Amino acid sequence: MREILFICTGNYYRSRYAEALFNHEASRRGLNWRAFSRGLAVYLAPPDGLSPHTIRRLQERGITRDGTGADPVQVQASDFRRAGLVVALKETEHRPLMARLHPGWENRIEYWEISDLDAATPELALGAIEAHVMALLAELGSA
Repeated sequence: MREILFICTGNYYRSRYAEALFNHEASRRGLNWRAFSRGLAVYLAPPDGLSPHTIRRLQERGITRDGTGADPVQVQASDFRRAGLVVALKETEHRPLMARLHPGWENRIEYWEISDLDAATPELALGAIEAHVMALLAELGSA
């Protein structure tokens, strides 16, 4: 089983949605991939475990929460080595953090450009995640 790592800042909203959606769809499609997610600064995440926006969108899509962890998890160097593919959810936000916290890895991962709640509505951000995840699944399925 190959693994993909989704990263955002707090591992509370964007990366957790990407993880749960990816795992649901990869399983449904019979792909030999599994996602996990981490945050670059989980101390910034609210204490309630998972964004209500993520919970609501998963429910709307009929996806259970068992495709993501119970709480935010801080990314460690071992996570990068474990993953066959690493995706950070917003390049302008995460590349500088990667360079500071995990030098050398900032140029070895894929970046998307999906804004957090300060710059995009949940509908826009989660919809963009869905489009990116579906494109990635199609790519992995044809490889």
